[in-house]
Amino acid sequence: MSGIKLRRRKLHPAEQYAKDVIDKKIITGRFVRLACKRYFDDRQNGSKRGLLFNRKYAQHAIDFFQFLKHWKGEWFGQRFTLEPWEQFFIWNIFGWVDKSGFRRFRTVYLEVGRKNGKTTLLAGIGLYMLCADEEPGAEIYSAATKREQALISHEAATKMVQASAHLKKIIGVYRNNLHVESSASKFEPLGRDSDSSDGLNVHGALIDELHAHKTRDMWDVLETATGSRRQPILISITTAGFDRTSICWEQHEYLEKILEGVIQDDTYFGLIYAIDKNDDWKNESNWYKSNPNLGISCSLEDLQRKALKAKEMPSALNNFLRKHLDVWVQQESRWIDIDLWNNNFYKPVVEKELFGRKCYGGLDLASVSDLAAWVMIFPYPDNNDMVDVIARFWCPEARLYDKHNRFRHQYEAWHRDGWLNTTTGDAIDYTKIKEQILIDAKHFELYDMGVDRLFQGYQLMMELSSEMGKRNTNGVQEERVAACGMGFKTMGPAMRELESRLLKRQINHGNNPILKWMADNVSVDEDAAGNKKPNKAASQGKIDGIVSLLMAIDRQMRKPVFKSKYETQSLLVI
Repeated sequence: MSGIKLRRRKLHPAEQYAKDVIDKKIITGRFVRLACKRYFDDRQNGSKRGLLFNRKYAQHAIDFFQFLKHWKGEWFGQRFTLEPWEQFFIWNIFGWVDKSGFRRFRTVYLEVGRKNGKTTLLAGIGLYMLCADEEPGAEIYSAATKREQALISHEAATKMVQASAHLKKIIGVYRNNLHVESSASKFEPLGRDSDSSDGLNVHGALIDELHAHKTRDMWDVLETATGSRRQPILISITTAGFDRTSICWEQHEYLEKILEGVIQDDTYFGLIYAIDKNDDWKNESNWYKSNPNLGISCSLEDLQRKALKAKEMPSALNNFLRKHLDVWVQQESRWIDIDLWNNNFYKPVVEKELFGRKCYGGLDLASVSDLAAWVMIFPYPDNNDMVDVIARFWCPEARLYDKHNRFRHQYEAWHRDGWLNTTTGDAIDYTKIKEQILIDAKHFELYDMGVDRLFQGYQLMMELSSEMGKRNTNGVQEERVAACGMGFKTMGPAMRELESRLLKRQINHGNNPILKWMADNVSVDEDAAGNKKPNKAASQGKIDGIVSLLMAIDRQMRKPVFKSKYETQSLLVI
């Protein structure tokens, strides 16, 4: 059963869908397969993290949709039937609970091509949370940048209520307000241009077409307004966009990293229905990857017509790719392929085994309010290009609990597992970093280190240089701490060197999860000569650890190759 081990019972249609996806009996893209694998992995191992699955809760939500009816088109008057992929979506959202018994997932993201019924699905979820989620005084909002846009999914919910004799007995309709008097609950549209968003107490927030949000204002308002609820949820459903600085791209990338195992966030769930990177967009069989309702609510003939237009008119191609194949157009490529990075892990890096080994370091202090990185590379005695990597990271303790830090859950997990150090307060205490570097300089043979001269590094660089002292190289006194620029001149050679070593599998990074996350974030600028440098502004997430790694490589490239006293003795290198 594809490695799937559940209790012996007939699989629910939602689970059968997931199994068929994994077995490739259903055509889907890579990220849907990863989401299905995540479900079964969590069923087997989630209890260790306090995660439980309640089939009764999941089925209750799915059963609710039988009370809904279509109100337009060829299915007018017919009951709403959830397709298997939709059942899997609902099954996950409402079936998982945490150790407190409340809903596990607090943020949900669905990306799928147009005409796959996402607006109707979203409206149905809103109605369920309004009248069947057992939340007193529930406040449900369909949200958009403009109230007029928010009315679209809200109107769909209103039409469903009016078409259902059962729901009309429970849910009242007054203009743009749906309400349940017995529980004092309401369901309303909300736009950024509404009179006021103050005083919201959100139980459920539903955002249709998140890619249309040019700012993150509405997202932040809704996320902040969930604080006093027991099990609030923010659900966004969208097609692909084109703005890589948007809140939608931020959520898309965050979900990708969760599904790829780069980061762990047990409160976030999502599905990305899209063609894969190297797929031929003209091949109709690939269209199912981004259109799970192809042949149902999504017309094959309609896609064929639009694809023909895209072939003949290049101006129509991006529109077809984005809206129907769920391709983010005009996006920059990541610099480091995550599979290539994973292939450079040989063994855990045990610090005590490296005591006395020559090393080079890089320190990127970045901002006082976020991450700082100190990375050391240890060349092998018999291969100066092959290195073991130790990476240390710090952040202010306040960042672990800052609601405006979209990575706070991951920061908490890294801190809990010992990968992330914290200093008290709202700003990083640089003295703690200096103390650690001085300790490392004693334990290891720290030959040379670079410090980013652009940010907070100058004062600390002077202090380190004074306290570490100079290095004697053939009778010449040399500084052990150097300022590193972030331009093409410094970063270009180091980036080429890192690329080369990764391809040759010469960077044993020890599977440090923060460094892996940062490797997956890096975006680059390139000059006319082909030189590259990291672009922190365009990178989706922090990259300080990779910048520090590049500085360490830069320092190694500038120094002669030699072996330390420790390395000339009978050192066993595995």
